Amino acid sequence: MTSIVNLVSGGLDSTLVGVLNRELGIDQFPLFIDYGQRARAREWIVCQSVHKDLSLPTPVRMDLSGFGTVIQSGLTSESRNITDEAFTPGRNFLFLLMAASYAYQVGAGSVSIGLLAERFSLFPDQKSEFLKAAEQSITVALGRRIQVVAPLGDFSKSEVVAIAKSKGIANTYSCHAGGEIPCGKCISCREYIN
Repeated sequence: MTSIVNLVSGGLDSTLVGVLNRELGIDQFPLFIDYGQRARAREWIVCQSVHKDLSLPTPVRMDLSGFGTVIQSGLTSESRNITDEAFTPGRNFLFLLMAASYAYQVGAGSVSIGLLAERFSLFPDQKSEFLKAAEQSITVALGRRIQVVAPLGDFSKSEVVAIAKSKGIANTYSCHAGGEIPCGKCISCREYIN
């Protein structure tokens, strides 16, 4: 693997993937997707900042904000419960298709997504079966193979936190609510508690 599109959000997981890619000497193209998520403004600010602080490549922002207007969930609408209605149908497939399309444009052979070990998965689009099927669909759609990888797929959140700390990663943002202070209630915040 010589080049990769790394899906980034300013969160701990995708930032760690970027640092690991750099350590492996992989050329990377960080891609931030605005899918209309509640936290998009804060995520984008933090994403740019953390990439600069860690001397990672500058992320590119893709505006797909209309997705969240039509496909509403707790992540895209304040009228929905941020925890109980967190599943956003099609979100991870959208991410992978857009990342693969970008990879096609820049000549990268892979895309990475910051999913953790499957035993911690809450939704169908976080499982290895989905990743394999997404890669197959992308191959058919683009006419060439773009590998889909989840570099953190063997780790729990506590393991990711420990690895990130050992590598000096700080000041990331992982709250779905988008407030200055993390809400402590959303799935992403609760991962740090468990």
